[in-house]
Amino acid sequence: MTVPPGPSDTTEAADHRDAADGFVPPFAPDVAPQRPGRWRRLGALARRTAPRAALAACAGIALGLAFPPYDLWPLSLVAVAALALLVRGRSAAQGAWLGLVLGLPFFLVLLKWLHVVGWDAVVGLSLAEALFMALLGAGLARVSRLPLWPLWGACLWVAQECARDRLPFGGFPWGRLAFANTGSPFTPLAALGGAPLVTFAVALTGGLLAACAAGLWGLRSGGTLRRALPAVEAFGLAAAITAAGTLIPVPTKADDTVDIAVVQGNVQRPGMDFLGRPMQILDNHARATEQLAADVRAGKARKPDVVIWPENSSDLDPFRFPQARDRIDEAVRAIGVPVLVGALVDHPSKQGYVFNEGIVWDPAKGPGASYTKQHPVPFGEYVPFREQLSKIITRFQRVPRDFYPGDHTGVLKVGPARLGDVICFEVAYDEIVHDTVRAGARALVIQTNNATYGRSGQPEQQLAMSKLRAVEHGRAVVTAATSGISAVVAPDGTIVRKIPEFTQGVVSARIPLRDETTLADRVGAAPEWTLAIVGLLTCVASPLIGRRGRPKDEKGQQ
Repeated sequence: MTVPPGPSDTTEAADHRDAADGFVPPFAPDVAPQRPGRWRRLGALARRTAPRAALAACAGIALGLAFPPYDLWPLSLVAVAALALLVRGRSAAQGAWLGLVLGLPFFLVLLKWLHVVGWDAVVGLSLAEALFMALLGAGLARVSRLPLWPLWGACLWVAQECARDRLPFGGFPWGRLAFANTGSPFTPLAALGGAPLVTFAVALTGGLLAACAAGLWGLRSGGTLRRALPAVEAFGLAAAITAAGTLIPVPTKADDTVDIAVVQGNVQRPGMDFLGRPMQILDNHARATEQLAADVRAGKARKPDVVIWPENSSDLDPFRFPQARDRIDEAVRAIGVPVLVGALVDHPSKQGYVFNEGIVWDPAKGPGASYTKQHPVPFGEYVPFREQLSKIITRFQRVPRDFYPGDHTGVLKVGPARLGDVICFEVAYDEIVHDTVRAGARALVIQTNNATYGRSGQPEQQLAMSKLRAVEHGRAVVTAATSGISAVVAPDGTIVRKIPEFTQGVVSARIPLRDETTLADRVGAAPEWTLAIVGLLTCVASPLIGRRGRPKDEKGQQ
């Protein structure tokens, strides 16, 4: 495929030509020109870049609307194409500025659910994440002059997400292109290369659409059919990549099945103070479980093999407070099957630290095996530099104890099923889910508590990640949420059952237990690192590649 090449002139050269705005007679006095002041230069720069910046901001808003709860996934292609066109032929600094201008409104739209903590948190996190988009914009500008620039741009999108998923403090993967495409033609690609391959395909398709638009724009003053061929090729390849995902089979054949029941006990109020009085949330889940047991005895419901409670379903440490342990025992004995209980458990030796755990609770033996969340959320579940920051930001005092990270995967034997427990935001991290499946999980359970962010769009965003993980690993994914959205997702990514937010209820389903692994399971992070390294190396080498690609003049000089 022939992609229309990037502009040969640099923006600096164009700006230099634009500076000559008048004729100076040869007999004019020899007076040194006065250099404009700094603010005047900045004002002139702002006026020149304002149209592009406005378009970049609109593209950022469009990208935010591609994600749940709006789910307008085609806008992710539009945003990628828009950024590629806006930075095309620009300097790295200009590309960084446009990337930042796109990234800030994007994350403001995406992360507005953080407003329950404070709008300063929304702006601060959005700005931090937008800095990665600034680096992406700079890289896209550098590779835009190279042959096959849509390919290198797609690799840079993967590199940007690779860095943002890990830095700083373990990263924050929200806003990956893959998470906007959990119900699009690109989704099945997750079974081959995970979320990074989906991101790559979306970014490559968007880049090819940009190449098509650039080629057609070049024909506005007239041209032959031959000159239009690169644009047609770019569009055809974009369509082929989009359609390719629909041809990929998603494995769903079950080796065995298990009947599960997910209990959503609900909370009294959304927001930061969702806990209410002690034992209230625990009692909600216990009563819903006892009602399920009554329905089973009355023949109104099928008896499950396993019951799943959400994260924080016990709002008191059951190993420290006898009343909490007794209440869990009552509910588990009533239903008569193992229950996976979510609870905060005090660290046995480190004062001020707690474990966020999923505990297998047997009706006869009581508490047994457990999984501890490996990736606590910085500033939400632990406070880095607590002593220093708490003096400046008093809000951190609302996080009185730090969550202590676990050191092993969450594969648990719960009744007849070997389940992989993943807690809350961990569903966004590739390595945690991948390692859990590779350790032998036959189905995945996402224990989560989204009561703080209820009716804000955050539960929908997290559920979308569960859909992608189902396809990526060929596993049923059961999401148990304290206040919703609890759901059962089939291995092909379709939602089988769900409970709306802030509703007490039980959802039951027979889910497949699978041992077969997908190609994405077997290759792990190799596609991500390969694509990211290719993108970074191309970006670094772009000046050399660009010089070698220019035609030589008659003297053999470039």
